[in-house]
Amino acid sequence: MESALMQITALRVTPIAFRDPPLLNAAGIHEPYALRSIIEVEAGGFTGLGESYGDAPVLAALQEAAPDLVGLSIYDLNGLHDRLASALARLPTAQAGAELAPGSQPSRLLGNCFSAFEVALLDLQAKVAGVPLHELLGGALRREVPFSAYLFFKYARHIEPEEAPDAWGEAITPEGIVAQARRMIHLHGFGSIKLKAGTLPPDIEVASIEALSRAFPGLPLRIDPNGAWAMDTALKAAEKLGPLIEYYEDPVAGHDDMAELHRKTGLPLATNMIVIDFPGFKESVAKNSVQIVLSDHHYWGGLRATQNLAAMCDTFGLGLSMHSNSHLGISLMAMTHLAATTRNLTYACDTHYPWVEEDDEVIAGGKIPITGGCVRITDMPGIGVELDRQRLARAHAMFKRITIRTRDDLGQMQKYDKAFTEKKPRY
Repeated sequence: MESALMQITALRVTPIAFRDPPLLNAAGIHEPYALRSIIEVEAGGFTGLGESYGDAPVLAALQEAAPDLVGLSIYDLNGLHDRLASALARLPTAQAGAELAPGSQPSRLLGNCFSAFEVALLDLQAKVAGVPLHELLGGALRREVPFSAYLFFKYARHIEPEEAPDAWGEAITPEGIVAQARRMIHLHGFGSIKLKAGTLPPDIEVASIEALSRAFPGLPLRIDPNGAWAMDTALKAAEKLGPLIEYYEDPVAGHDDMAELHRKTGLPLATNMIVIDFPGFKESVAKNSVQIVLSDHHYWGGLRATQNLAAMCDTFGLGLSMHSNSHLGISLMAMTHLAATTRNLTYACDTHYPWVEEDDEVIAGGKIPITGGCVRITDMPGIGVELDRQRLARAHAMFKRITIRTRDDLGQMQKYDKAFTEKKPRY
């Protein structure tokens, strides 16, 4: 094949929106719509796909950089980095995005943009070679990748009267959380459970883990207060949670408090908040603040960079899993190919995917099945999915119809409770 066919000939960045339930978290509550960007990179008659955040700063960066990438070799990832850095230098300083979405933070903008285009280029490389993405990443060690049921305290409906209730109903008690878990496990067969906490009084959240332990004996459980608990609260909760959970995720904020909590409890602590780059990793190792890192290729700088992170975790004896934010199938399959090739990723991965409505998926064939709690990789070239142009157009039309342009869980929560603030620790 001539080298010209290996050069990028066109790129498209399409902003989309999809419905999001009223899920509670430490920053507030999800807005009625989540934002994403769908990336298409063309070369030699093939199209590579990527998916990223859709918040205004990220979208502006992706759209600014896209024209600069035309003519770049699809194999030149170093060139991709340099062209992105030059393009982003032309933009004004971005404002911080959602607290719980590190990819929206200005400090992560280059890594986020690199990841978005890197996934598309790796998908493209694999399609040109006629091999699945997992072969480019070193070969599959497992064909099925386990994910965890991701539970949220939630309201029955959004506060906006025009938004219809979702199918999941209210869950603001331990009984409601158990019912949510039963439905999610019935639908997808998950073999582990994660509860998003830091939203209601800790006694309710701890009682919910206890109720889950009774309802699903033997299933690994996790709880994630997103740094919303004070040290005393986290220590008190640990007395009950310790025998029930496989790890304690971000109960307190910062390396020093996490290190102190680990010293006092001996519990394994996980994070996607204080280790989001290699300097943070270095500090964590020095202070022994984290025992399990939740990776996320979107803000770690792509699939290859996350493989570097995995090697570092292996070197320093840290556990490894994957963080999730509201996403669609392209991201899910990129995560799955990466997880399938990462030997020391031994914890079930997070995913928000069960919360996505079937009609909102943009890939051909609709939503990717999660069966037996796992997503299966195939040997189709690339990441194994293609866009449905009609579905993509519908999601883009939804983006144009709504006014949300940057995720704002705090502002959304203040529609319910004007006194709600971002103060931490909250409890």
